Amino acid sequence: MSLKKKLGLGVASAALGLSLVGGGTYAYFSDSAETKGTFASGTLDLNAAPTTIINVDKIKPGDWMTRSFQLKNDGNLDIAKVLLKTSYTVTDAKGDNAGEDFGKHIRVNFLWNNDKVDGVIWDTTLDQLQAMSPDAIAENVFYPWLGERGGNLAAGTADTLYVQYEFVENGADQNKFQGDKLELKWTFEGKQGAGTAR
Repeated sequence: MSLKKKLGLGVASAALGLSLVGGGTYAYFSDSAETKGTFASGTLDLNAAPTTIINVDKIKPGDWMTRSFQLKNDGNLDIAKVLLKTSYTVTDAKGDNAGEDFGKHIRVNFLWNNDKVDGVIWDTTLDQLQAMSPDAIAENVFYPWLGERGGNLAAGTADTLYVQYEFVENGADQNKFQGDKLELKWTFEGKQGAGTAR
């Protein structure tokens, strides 16, 4: 064998040896594990039934009307706090109310139940109710109404609220309200509780 061939074979052998040694330095045992996770958020689903709480006509001073409705938690999370926002509009039939608000003459009595006359949780007029913060209403109505649950409406439950509306007879001339119409809107909002370790 010629020197040139021997030298070429030596270089090739050295290159092969280096590649095996180099490749060997990267050889190691290995294993792997895979984990997965899911996050599914809960739901708050507050509903009222019926959605038309009251619809009366031809009322006069001294009349009262008692109605009931349910608040239902159709979600899968507890509602820790129920808030109520009141708004209304008055259509003045005669145009001579002289700036007096018909809502000041409609009193709302929140009742413990439909049967007890002395079972008033709290009472106020529609104009005062409209001006109040939802949190103040929750403290005066929903905390006492829901009792030891402190305003909590558990998932999948419902509670019935009784309300009495009264066109207050104030002993003064109330002729200015003849033919007036008041349209009431109550918006209930359910709030979640504080987060917990899960």
